Amino acid sequence: MTAEHHTSVRPWRAIHRRPSRKIRVGKVEVGGDAPITVQSMTNTLTADAAATIDQVRQLAEAGADIVRVSCPDEESTGAFPAIVKASSVPLVADIHFHYRRGIEAAEAGAACLRINPGNIGNAGRVRDVIQAARDNGCSMRIGVNAGSLERDLLEQYGEPCPQAMVDSALRHARILQDHDFHEFKISVKASDIFMTVAAYQMLAEAIDCPLHLGITEAGALRTGTVKSSIGMGSLLWAGIGDTIRVSLAADPVEEVKVGFDMLKSLGLRHRGVNIIACPSCARQGFNVIQTVEALEARLAHISTPLSLSIIGCVVNGPGEALMTDLGFTGGGKGAGMVYMAGKQHHKQDNEGMVDHIVELVEAKAAEIRAAEAAAPHAAQ
Repeated sequence: MTAEHHTSVRPWRAIHRRPSRKIRVGKVEVGGDAPITVQSMTNTLTADAAATIDQVRQLAEAGADIVRVSCPDEESTGAFPAIVKASSVPLVADIHFHYRRGIEAAEAGAACLRINPGNIGNAGRVRDVIQAARDNGCSMRIGVNAGSLERDLLEQYGEPCPQAMVDSALRHARILQDHDFHEFKISVKASDIFMTVAAYQMLAEAIDCPLHLGITEAGALRTGTVKSSIGMGSLLWAGIGDTIRVSLAADPVEEVKVGFDMLKSLGLRHRGVNIIACPSCARQGFNVIQTVEALEARLAHISTPLSLSIIGCVVNGPGEALMTDLGFTGGGKGAGMVYMAGKQHHKQDNEGMVDHIVELVEAKAAEIRAAEAAAPHAAQ
């Protein structure tokens, strides 16, 4: 058990997730006791299958459990079978108004349809899309957005608000329930943090389906990360949320990284190296900022959960190293101390430190993987 895993089970760190029923998005379970999944969305032209396949691959390599692909036209659903075939993760087809696109996507292998059944026309069209989803083992996501609420709800409430968003979500959910279709999850997103959080809190009390969290149109990489972390983090801390998408005006791969960092910081999911680093000061025995930047880049390929402390001096370094798998604390005269499993292990010159730490982390990750692989055999 790593130090990161050890601290995550302490009572004062416990998060009790809201009970919800479980659905499937292809091979991935969402809701219930399933791990909280991380999603992102492609921004390539879906009709350009090669470009979309490449981006799906990048997102999957970054750890995305589910990837959403927009299908606004027939050319997009025409390319969808090839994209599905090449993808290692389940794909969600993003459908808005045209019911035929939903049917085509379901038949093409979509694991889930992002669709609002009340927006696609008459009862016959709704019935046809639901039947296509049922026939092809396809779940659905009802996606309510504060910027596109139904006109009658805007007239009733005067403006977008949490209650209007929840009313919209439940209205769409009833359509699916009336057709005895229950493989769905719901999102109620706004760019306003307060509105989003309030809507999810209300929705969590009103229905037992899985909830897809997000702050829509959150902004650029830095500002969007901050907004998403505040809004989604507060919900996750309260146990609300079964799958997440961080919406950033940035490379979609960054959405996946931020999503995992968010879950990691709350002890809800662990992937990759968790680097604990000081902000540095005049006491630092080496350039902490440059070192951490280099290590983040060099260790990005590791998915095995483990913790690493990089501290500039001995004031907090030994204490932080007690709680991490590996650590390096700056000292004097161009060298520092390497810690393993919380204990002093050996000295290391600052020169060549990054290469040495990368080697240690890779070796530790291999050791953890080997132990996990051997565990089932030992139990037999």
